[in-house]
Amino acid sequence: MKKLSYGLILISLFLGSCASKKDVLYFQNAKVNVPKDVEIPQIKIQVNDILSVKIGAENPEVAAPYNLNLSSGSVNNNIEVLKLQGYLVSNEGTIFLPVIGSVDVLGKTIPEAKDYIAGILKEQGRLDNPDVNIRIINSKVSVMGEVKAPGTYTYAEQQITLLQALGYAGDLTINGNRDDVMLIREEGGERTIVHIDLTKTDWFDSPYFFMKQNDVIYVGPNNAKVKSSGVIGNASTLLTAASVILSAIVLITK
Repeated sequence: MKKLSYGLILISLFLGSCASKKDVLYFQNAKVNVPKDVEIPQIKIQVNDILSVKIGAENPEVAAPYNLNLSSGSVNNNIEVLKLQGYLVSNEGTIFLPVIGSVDVLGKTIPEAKDYIAGILKEQGRLDNPDVNIRIINSKVSVMGEVKAPGTYTYAEQQITLLQALGYAGDLTINGNRDDVMLIREEGGERTIVHIDLTKTDWFDSPYFFMKQNDVIYVGPNNAKVKSSGVIGNASTLLTAASVILSAIVLITK
């Protein structure tokens, strides 16, 4: 009888450390929705962003002095080289453009920064109809915790989703807590921390579906991982311990 009791206790511990189906599956309340226009939030320029700024005009030679002198056409397709030859936003929120000089871009969206620089060129009588193209070329997101490949990932797209960011990190491990993923965002000197339940879809329409540069995602361990991280350890260690205990019981009761 004692052997049976010990065995039941060990089995209960083992089962208690296992994750259930509802803890693992994503988007459990997903439904077929009527397609609608997705509002993509505007990215605001932050300190330490690296900007690619290209100024054009009807006559390219007239606009040439306002652009960095790139050594070859292939540079345009090399993001790493562009980072070195882009414009770093200073702690004061400015970039220094050829001829124009210091320009305040902090907190402006990309369209706002384009219009602002174009306005300066017009007001100073430098270009009549300037074409300004701006792009952030060092956008990055950090993914930490229970994912297969934690790290900081730089992306070339204008914007990515939270799911894409998790995809860069190889998705959550089986031990990742899917109903409480933490997102840390700093923007305009303010820090926002939100908790997202990946097993639901209500956050699809929230401001946190799309990433912003420098976002941090943290995936904590689920209950099964927490339970298995104590003295007993993981499932294989638990089975080994159970075998030793049962063997000891057999020897003692003989």
